[in-house]
Amino acid sequence: MSDSGLEAKLDRVVRRHAELADTLADPARLGGDFARLSKEYSDLTPLVERIGVLTKARAERADLEQLAGTADPEMRALAAGELATLDQRLPGLENEVRLMLLPKDEADARNAILELRAGTGGDEAALFAADLFRMYQKYAALHGWRFEVMEVSETGIGGFKEAIAAVTGRNVFERLKFESGVHRVQRVPETEGSGRIHTSAATVAVLPEAEEVDIQIDDKDLRIDVFRSSGPGGQSVNTTDSAVRITHLPTGLVVSQQDEKSQHKNKAKAMKVLRARLYERERQAADAARALTRKTQVGKGDRSERIRTYNFPQGRVTDHRINMTLYKIDKVMSGEALDEFIEALIAEDQAARLAEAE
Repeated sequence: MSDSGLEAKLDRVVRRHAELADTLADPARLGGDFARLSKEYSDLTPLVERIGVLTKARAERADLEQLAGTADPEMRALAAGELATLDQRLPGLENEVRLMLLPKDEADARNAILELRAGTGGDEAALFAADLFRMYQKYAALHGWRFEVMEVSETGIGGFKEAIAAVTGRNVFERLKFESGVHRVQRVPETEGSGRIHTSAATVAVLPEAEEVDIQIDDKDLRIDVFRSSGPGGQSVNTTDSAVRITHLPTGLVVSQQDEKSQHKNKAKAMKVLRARLYERERQAADAARALTRKTQVGKGDRSERIRTYNFPQGRVTDHRINMTLYKIDKVMSGEALDEFIEALIAEDQAARLAEAE
């Protein structure tokens, strides 16, 4: 975005914010639009405040330039020092405003459905999937998020063939969305007697949680089967047909839930996962259309894309999308260092989107 284009956009934002303030102050002009206009005003307010800070800093710079041209040598020296400080600060303020002008991902503020599946590598892949699931559980705890385990399919030796959780909290999807993809592990399995390093993988999918108003599901499009819950190795969990399998006929998507003893609760959980998967399909279709004109993209959220390698013998974790390596695998697996990758991925995505806006 050119400087003139940026200034024109800032002017439009400030004018729109002022118009909204006038409208909201006059109930007679609102009609039935109060909620929509109030949200727009609220969304624009932080941006307008930062524009105010930037405008004030620019005005201050203009005043200092005038002072720097005065005959008084003491005044000139003082103005030059303050100008140097302000010139260091201004690019950061401008960048903040440019970032705030970028279109928001509507899903960023949503909760998320986290799905993990063991990939290639047999038992070791399932053990790694369980390790990743615990990593996200710890990461959620560090952020004060609620982590509700919805479904776990265990291998019997501590591994997870599949695991699903609902993660609830502030801006969950915004921080977890770049985790979707294939996570590869290189380590010596506990069952390996010769000490050979094995490579296996697990797939992570992070879906924004969808409300009923987001996705309309017609009852006639669903086939609902009930069956008896079973634990690892076919061991019976309860003696009633409380487990639920829902098939969405138009797409072929199948969701099963059996963690609860109540059929009603299992159905509610299954519908929650189904809505999230259908909503994500719609988002991906829209993203694919936008990607035709998009120059740069940080991680497409493609579940087949290898995004990260965890090398235990060398104690390193590498994110292949941004070529970033951390030699602190224990802190990554405990969730403590995961933010270092997430912050870098968010920054890279913002930089790519700013470049496109130029």
